[in-house]
Amino acid sequence: MSDSARRLAGLDGLRGIAVALVVVFHFFPAVLPGGFVGVDVFFVISGFLITGLLVVEHERTGRVSLGRFWQRRARRLLPPLIPLVLACATAAWAIGGDVLVGIGWQVLGAATFGYNWVSIAASGSYFATDQPELFRNLWSLAVEEQFYLVWPFALLGLLLIRSPAVRLGLVGGLALASALWMGLLHQPGTDPTRVYYGSDTHSFGLFIGAALALALHRSGASPLAPRVRAVLGGARPWLGLAALAGLLGTAAWLPDTDAVTYRGGLLLVSLLSAVTIWAAVRGGRFGPLLDTPVLRFLGERSYGIYLWHWPVLVLTLAAWPAATRSPAGMPAAGLLAAALTLLAAVGSYRWLELPARRLGVRGGIRRLAALRTGPPRRRALLGLTLVTGLVLVAGTMSALITAPSQTSAQTEIERGQQALAAATRAAARAEARASRSAAITAALAPVGSRITAVGDSVMLASAPELQAGFPGIAIDAAVSRGMRAAPELLADQARAGTLRRVVVVGLGTNGPIDRDDLADIRAVIGPGRTLILVNAYAERAWTEGVNAALADFSTRYRQVELADWHDAIAPHLDVLAEDNVHPGPTGGRIYTEAIRAALDRLGRVPPPRRTDAFLRPTPTGPDAPPLPPLLPEATAH
Repeated sequence: MSDSARRLAGLDGLRGIAVALVVVFHFFPAVLPGGFVGVDVFFVISGFLITGLLVVEHERTGRVSLGRFWQRRARRLLPPLIPLVLACATAAWAIGGDVLVGIGWQVLGAATFGYNWVSIAASGSYFATDQPELFRNLWSLAVEEQFYLVWPFALLGLLLIRSPAVRLGLVGGLALASALWMGLLHQPGTDPTRVYYGSDTHSFGLFIGAALALALHRSGASPLAPRVRAVLGGARPWLGLAALAGLLGTAAWLPDTDAVTYRGGLLLVSLLSAVTIWAAVRGGRFGPLLDTPVLRFLGERSYGIYLWHWPVLVLTLAAWPAATRSPAGMPAAGLLAAALTLLAAVGSYRWLELPARRLGVRGGIRRLAALRTGPPRRRALLGLTLVTGLVLVAGTMSALITAPSQTSAQTEIERGQQALAAATRAAARAEARASRSAAITAALAPVGSRITAVGDSVMLASAPELQAGFPGIAIDAAVSRGMRAAPELLADQARAGTLRRVVVVGLGTNGPIDRDDLADIRAVIGPGRTLILVNAYAERAWTEGVNAALADFSTRYRQVELADWHDAIAPHLDVLAEDNVHPGPTGGRIYTEAIRAALDRLGRVPPPRRTDAFLRPTPTGPDAPPLPPLLPEATAH
């Protein structure tokens, strides 16, 4: 085996592991909640290989041909990428609906290798589960391409430095600076897409791979003593196994939105990846151990698998919406998408990637053109290829032209915002025209005039139906709001004297909740008011915990009741928007009726025997005397 072959041993296997982690994370997120770390493994491999190629060329020729370098990169990346964009955009056009939203800026990002920055500018989110962004996975390709554009110039400057230790120190400093910038820029509790997508914040893996390539290059003098090198050489396979085990451990537990991930977690993943690569390429049994037939098969096709897996999943769910509405549907959709991804990747490798590597783009076009003079079967193949290309181009143009400007969920949210704005204007006009006495007005006040509702975008989408069901209700709802915001919002209303007798809180959709926040809400509204907590329906990791906490809290206090939106909407998911979260008009009426049922139950709760009973849990029983109806009008429906 040649030296170069030994140096590259194990990389295909490691690629296979990395792409498998990413695919499982996207297709079956509950299995590997940290599987996104596979992208960082790719970054380290890319930095290592690209730097090694550039250093070898410089050592052999005394220069680096940037034109040839970028031409090789284009030959490697573009032949599979262009058909992917055309085919998936055309399929999205055929399916229609939410999957087309934002397709214009997504294609722009793919075409310019600037997807990460275009997505940030468009307020895209890597972590959103309710936005079917078709080409979201291309962000990492953009980060790598931007690195390929800048790094050769920086490396040429580094190679002018004689000291290998200084070179390593500078490259290591770049990696550390990028990781520190990620940690400093990350704001806990907010969407981390900016720091995850940014080339400035997420290039440390590429720099760590580059540093490894410089350290292992044979022309660089090792800074380690011979005895240390001997010890490391003997321990290399075990260090590699330990590093690989660490990578798999991070894939199993590293959370995708927690601060620990962005303040050291991903840096640790990159360092573990470098140790794994070092152990694999320096000889011994560890590299061949990684290159098992299955892993090597996946690794050789990893680029195609990575390109196709996410668009195929998005299109599968868009074409099969029922899959998201049953417990068995999502795994079935994931398995179908996995099979389609593998089929597409195998075809891409066989008919696009390998010919482009052997013949180049021009050579491939010439070979395709030569089919014109071949036998009828080959001419038919050429004709089919040309027709398919024209159809895909036409389909992509149609997708760009007909794409809606917003998702169905955004439409429902906007409908709610318009209803709230209209209610505010109507209230202002009514106040200006008020002429009857306050006593008469209070006596005739509609049921909703006694309710304050604070919620998230689900309540906002339901606002028109809440207003119809509870005329005069005061609604304060906003997109992406969580339970943590409720105590302060309610306290502001209490200080302003606008907080009403019944408080409805619907804030469980956008993240886990803290029981202390629920206690703070009770403390803010005081003993003279009752509280209704609306639980959540969303295919998100925290929903079950949120609903359990709300149910438990509502059973502890006689003046707290649960509005069971989750069970009320579960049999009627067809009335939700395509994100399976936000209700349309029929869903809004179900949301309203869930709150009405909670009001009815509150009206049947027996009163406390002491004035301080509100301050502690109070058991209720069937023999306790009933309360007068809390809202007499609420029972008339």
